[in-house]
Amino acid sequence: MNSIGEECTELKKQYDDCFNNWFTEKFLKGNHDDSVCAEKFKVYQECVKRAMRQQNIDFKEVDKDVLGTEKEMKAPPQDASS
Repeated sequence: MNSIGEECTELKKQYDDCFNNWFTEKFLKGNHDDSVCAEKFKVYQECVKRAMRQQNIDFKEVDKDVLGTEKEMKAPPQDASS
């Protein structure tokens, strides 16, 4: 799957590859230190934030805590044009 910003897709792939390798080669074998991919994630995350700003996506909406709240249980509003 591509990233939100085309310029971030290669960074996403690099992070995904690192994470998948860490997960299978370290985590599943009991090593839970996930710092090996931290720098790749940081670079990718900054790229995504830039892309979101360019597309006028509000960070507040993305950062909202929903899991474990009443909002998680509610169905999305129905489209009035349906």
